[in-house]
Amino acid sequence: MQGQSATVTGTSSDRRTRITVWVALAANLLIAAAKAVGGLLAHSPALMSEAAHSVADTLNEVFLLAALRRSRRPADRRHPFGYGKERFFWSLLAAVGIFVMGGCFSFFQGYEALRSGADETQRGYVIGLIVLALAFVFEGSSLLRAVHQVRKEGGFSREKLKDPALRTVVAEDGTAVLGVSLAMIGMGLHMITGQVAYEASASLAIGALLVFVAYRLGREARDQLIGQAADPEQSDRIRELLAGQPEIDSVESLLTMQLGPDSTLVAARIDLVPGMDSEEVEEVAVRIKREIAEAAPEAAGRIYLDVTDAATLAAERRRRRTAESPAATGERGGA
Repeated sequence: MQGQSATVTGTSSDRRTRITVWVALAANLLIAAAKAVGGLLAHSPALMSEAAHSVADTLNEVFLLAALRRSRRPADRRHPFGYGKERFFWSLLAAVGIFVMGGCFSFFQGYEALRSGADETQRGYVIGLIVLALAFVFEGSSLLRAVHQVRKEGGFSREKLKDPALRTVVAEDGTAVLGVSLAMIGMGLHMITGQVAYEASASLAIGALLVFVAYRLGREARDQLIGQAADPEQSDRIRELLAGQPEIDSVESLLTMQLGPDSTLVAARIDLVPGMDSEEVEEVAVRIKREIAEAAPEAAGRIYLDVTDAATLAAERRRRRTAESPAATGERGGA
């Protein structure tokens, strides 16, 4: 029942995220075309950098839509834990796209503007500024939609914002609004002073901003791909639940791993009190799994308990103490 509830919640969240991504895709597609035309007419490096930024964002929305669709495939023999990590993979590709298509191209535009500054003109800059003003409105609308969904789903903390697709859209739209602002400032100062260095600096600043955002998104996607643990609050809640069971003598270890935005694997090694027969152990294990699933619905169906008897546990502790002794490690005082 808890697993079905988590699935329904995840499906509803996916539907909202999909709408948010489609809104961002439509906005970025129109804005990319407008920025490219305006940049060519104005010969503006800052506007061309913003065009590359929007093209990268458009491609990334396609990646995120693929992630939303593919991550919901049911588990099979090759992937017994499901395809939830597809989202992390496509989010990593999106981060690479932001870095290569957005950041590197923006650095190139800024460098070229500084190198050939004498050839720069201000022809068509009024059109360029109008394009940027419209882009600011559309990007801001897309950002407001993403922020509204994030607030509905719990807030902006890393523990709450688990969906990499939604996190990427928020980062892209926020960066787009800031990038458009930088481009407008650079173009405005270029028009007022006649110095292309202002606009080139804006292009370089946009590039640095995109590289930073790409690094942050890529690092988070990497951590999740290689097996990031559940948030500490959830882990502590599960550990306290286990420690509070009268049949459990000690919790030797608790391991968690995020399998997707709403899917978590829980594996615990526990030592039961002595004197329990096999039937009692089975009943206790079933009850504990049920209680963990109620406390953490996203872990339902993926909870594994390793029950260790007291004799085995004592022998393992002796081996551990022996391995860590000075004689075994070769430290001072040992053999």
